[in-house]
Amino acid sequence: MNQLDTYNTLENSFEGEIFKDRGSKFIGFSFPVTSEEQVKDFIILLKKKHHKARHWCYAWRIGVESPQFRVNDDGEPSNSAGQPIYGQLLSFDVTNVLVVVVRYFGGTKLGVGGLISAYRTGAKLVLESSKIIEKTIDVYFELTFEYEYLDKVMRILKERKLKIERQVMEVNCVYEISVRKKDAEFVKKEFLDLRCLKIKELE
Repeated sequence: MNQLDTYNTLENSFEGEIFKDRGSKFIGFSFPVTSEEQVKDFIILLKKKHHKARHWCYAWRIGVESPQFRVNDDGEPSNSAGQPIYGQLLSFDVTNVLVVVVRYFGGTKLGVGGLISAYRTGAKLVLESSKIIEKTIDVYFELTFEYEYLDKVMRILKERKLKIERQVMEVNCVYEISVRKKDAEFVKKEFLDLRCLKIKELE
């Protein structure tokens, strides 16, 4: 069975086109996020920047294998804003992403159907203009070995095109490396077969 070891996310933050409906203006914003703390920071930032707006509705999705998500209608009728925004995150198949749609009220009520359509469109417009990138799910290992075995270790690192995230060269060499999830077990065995190092998986 093939393991899923890639996911789609955003390269950086984006602002979408302004969408108007009966005087109300909707502006979508997308952000790459990896924690709820980042979500809170971006919401605060937008509320300062768009302090004259009436609503700042959003949805986020964080995680890869067991993604968490949250939706917020921010005073709009229940499920008329956050849920349609979240639907677009699923439609574009992205994670580690926050989408906020800011509404400037234009004086005319849109009704629940109108709001669902407007917030969905605001989210869709910003995700269409966002740069979506594919990332790999990586496993991190720490290698500890004596300096005399550096050539053997480097040979595997080069052959497998593995990335060294951190290295300490003191009495012993300590390398922190990242490996694509689907290759992790094979690479771990290859290092263990050297019989000259300690390898441990990092959380």
